[in-house]
Amino acid sequence: MSDQNDVRELIIIGGGPAGYTAALYAARAELKPLVIEGFQWGGQLMITSDVENYPGYADGIAGPQMMADFRKQAERFGAEFVTDDVTKVDFAEQPFKVTVDRQEHLARSVIIATGASARWLGLESEQRLQGRGVSACATCDGAFFKDKRIVVIGGGDTAFEEALFLTRFGTRVTLVHRRNDFRASNIMVKRAHEHEKLELLTPYAVDEILGDVCVTGVKLTNTETGEPLELEADGFFVAIGHSPNSHLFVDQLDHDENGYLVTQPGSSATNVPGVFAVGDVQDHIYRQAVTAAGSGCMGALDAERYLAELEGHAGTAAIAGLAESASV
Repeated sequence: MSDQNDVRELIIIGGGPAGYTAALYAARAELKPLVIEGFQWGGQLMITSDVENYPGYADGIAGPQMMADFRKQAERFGAEFVTDDVTKVDFAEQPFKVTVDRQEHLARSVIIATGASARWLGLESEQRLQGRGVSACATCDGAFFKDKRIVVIGGGDTAFEEALFLTRFGTRVTLVHRRNDFRASNIMVKRAHEHEKLELLTPYAVDEILGDVCVTGVKLTNTETGEPLELEADGFFVAIGHSPNSHLFVDQLDHDENGYLVTQPGSSATNVPGVFAVGDVQDHIYRQAVTAAGSGCMGALDAERYLAELEGHAGTAAIAGLAESASV
């Protein structure tokens, strides 16, 4: 248990682009943030082999190295890190309580940056070939499959959007769905039918992704007849949705029907004053590293301004100047 005298200005929960950017800004503002980054720090970028669409990395960079750079920069300015998972939070009163196993940390403000996790099919081959042809983000990885054969799995609007996007790169895109009917809107299905490079294949389920070093094909089974089918493929994109990592917070914070935390328009503030949500845990639309980082910046600025209203805090002038000098 923590002593009331050990109340921190800010705790950041989560260690990805949003959490580390929030830590950078907060540390430069001398808030001395504690970042409880989790065992799986770095988020989804830790399974991304190459990042080519983040500004400043002209030659691209491996996702894990990029997250290590983010972390190192925040640490340089005094951010502290705990590589463990939060097990419980209490936002009912000040100071807020954030528990890691049996250790309780107290803070006047909290930024939640726990991200979201892609839903996977659960295949061994899918896990083994992640970053080697298997992806859950067409926007992130589509450019690596120029003039390649691509398979997309899913039946909702996201799957159709990803498949249509991937036609810009692939020679042939096949969207596979286990049922004959789709959850996607009629306009999306119509666009897919009309696109010369996009094929809809139903009703098929995925049995295995083929390949040793990288993806070479996909084994399917017709869900009505049991007939097997094997497709050649260089890329395999799973588009069956994402789940926000918000289970610790939904009993205390407003959220939508899918569990994404709800923030006030133009702000990272939640319904609890002093608690902020940034990155993919509250963004189900963009889900990009650069938007998550920008959201993390917002969270740090919002937290500092909130703290400035509490007795004994220096005010917003320092961070306002830092934000102006650091913005890019």
